[in-house]
Amino acid sequence: MQLIQQILFIILVIAAVWLFIKKIKEIRRNILLGHDEDLSDRPAERWKNVLLLALGQKKMFRYPLVAIMHFVIYAGFIIINIEVLEIVIDGIAGTHRIFAGTLGVSYSFIINFFEILAVGVIIVCIAFLTRRNIIKLKRFMKHDLDGWPRSDANYILITEIILMTLFLTMNSSDRALQIQGYGHYHDYGNFVFSGISGPLLRNLPSSTLVVMERSCWWLHIIGIFAFLNYLPYSKHLHILLAFPNAYYARLEPKGKIENMENVQKEVTYMFKPELAPVNGDAKTHKFGAKDVFDLSWKNLLDAYSCTECGRCTMACPANQTGKLLNPRKIMMDTRDRVEEIGRNFFNKNRTFSEDGKSLLHNYITTEELRACTTCNACVEECPVSINPLSIILELRRSLIMEESNAPQEWNTMFSNIENNFAPWKFSPEERDAWTI
Repeated sequence: MQLIQQILFIILVIAAVWLFIKKIKEIRRNILLGHDEDLSDRPAERWKNVLLLALGQKKMFRYPLVAIMHFVIYAGFIIINIEVLEIVIDGIAGTHRIFAGTLGVSYSFIINFFEILAVGVIIVCIAFLTRRNIIKLKRFMKHDLDGWPRSDANYILITEIILMTLFLTMNSSDRALQIQGYGHYHDYGNFVFSGISGPLLRNLPSSTLVVMERSCWWLHIIGIFAFLNYLPYSKHLHILLAFPNAYYARLEPKGKIENMENVQKEVTYMFKPELAPVNGDAKTHKFGAKDVFDLSWKNLLDAYSCTECGRCTMACPANQTGKLLNPRKIMMDTRDRVEEIGRNFFNKNRTFSEDGKSLLHNYITTEELRACTTCNACVEECPVSINPLSIILELRRSLIMEESNAPQEWNTMFSNIENNFAPWKFSPEERDAWTI
């Protein structure tokens, strides 16, 4: 029987890891549909961002209470799952608490720390569920979260409560069996919470306790692997992508807008016509982005890293004054379009079948883009260094420079700049006439 359990466990581990790696490779492939962007400079600053923003969650601490709660759930997710290593080794080798013999006294300290975090995670998850479903914070009630996105957040919180409860119940029944001196359940001493609840179970039959402990053990590890494979389909993928996204964050000042080389050349040719290429040398250039192929891989990484927390939207002055612009929706729409194109592009023939849709217009509307004031509030607010403004600007450039789709007042100004080198409808020779 023990051998069968070990074989089943090994199959479970291999299947879970294989499915997870397969999906992560798919996401990486989708991200690389974007064009290249070199973000390899200043590595020291980039690692600093990883430590402060991704691991230390520096931006979250502008809101101390929420930051502490978020840190507990985040630390709990990362640290407690270290015990999965022990479970995996026990499952493969057919042992029980293999680290207890090798770590000695420190083992009790580690498990005590895990149990405290587990209780903390349960409390915080309940608080977050309350904020979302009872208090109903405004940023969680916006329509861009209707349907799956809102359910997704609840499913994750409920799953974490269940996983932590299974962990504590497993330890409690294990402790009760230790007290009874049953089988291989050796006495490892009291843990902080299971040491209280374990003695309450000591009068149950040993067979019942074994079923309880083994059921929680199996359900806990199956839940962990199920959660692992759910992550790539969830907004909680940011748990993993926050680290590379923080490393590859743009380090220029947030107000800096990247110039387009081709436009700079055109301006040069306006003032120095002799440098302009002859007609035969002229090339057609594409400006801005109409679809995800025209965005950079960093833009697409941003989309996959979005936590859907809505802090960007709540900081957006356009959104707060009733405009359609919603930076969170911009990121969610971009991610949805990347997923759609990924399924289309990476078919059996590895070719993209034109679907008659694009990110611009079909997902993100003209009205949304025109509402943006480029104030960078969304960029400043994002806890994981996402830049919605970069995508907005690229789409707006395509809208204006490729489609000439702008209000008449804008087009008049653009025409004057092109013809008269200024926004006003006066020739350069007559511009100083007002002085006479």
